Amino acid sequence: MAKEKTVPTYELEDRARADGFAVVCGIDEAGRGPLAGPVFAAAVVLKPGTDIPGLNDSKKLTEKKREALFDVILEVAEDYCVASATEREIDELNILQATFLAMNRAFTGLKVKPDLALIDGNRNPGVDAMVETVVKGDARSMSIAAASILAKVSRDRYMLEVAKLFPEYRFEKHKGYGTKLHYEMLQKYGVSEVHRRSFLKNLEEHFQ
Repeated sequence: MAKEKTVPTYELEDRARADGFAVVCGIDEAGRGPLAGPVFAAAVVLKPGTDIPGLNDSKKLTEKKREALFDVILEVAEDYCVASATEREIDELNILQATFLAMNRAFTGLKVKPDLALIDGNRNPGVDAMVETVVKGDARSMSIAAASILAKVSRDRYMLEVAKLFPEYRFEKHKGYGTKLHYEMLQKYGVSEVHRRSFLKNLEEHFQ
């Protein structure tokens, strides 16, 4: 039997509003795994029932589709904010705490004040609102899916700019993820200022 395709809906948002939470936001991150660059997060508030055709978990969409949806989300969202935590903050805090920091920055950057934050995953980042963690939330909640698109596209665009500053690492190809090409470039050129040294501490001595 074919696995049923999951698409995000407003079920969680509608239920929250029925329970008295007037403003609900979705929060998601992008870039926890790469060896270089910041981790990004986005917070999005959508008006009930806002139609965004094709919206889904950013990982399930092509780059072209994500780019198109990014512009749509910016147009139709009631409010949104994209934020990040730097490579150095990742090294100082660890990736989980840096992700929480980026999520909190995105949340506090909203102009409207959410009563409830729907967070992708199973960890509470400690934002200043009631929190509901949602495993695989980017495939279940429209708000979280929208946040996943904003975070992913924003980070990818940022890494394209980094690629211009550090062309030897070919960041435009791998966006900082640990691909074969990236490791080859690390072997050849060593660790740069945009790399997460805490992710490379067992390898860094070999790249100098």
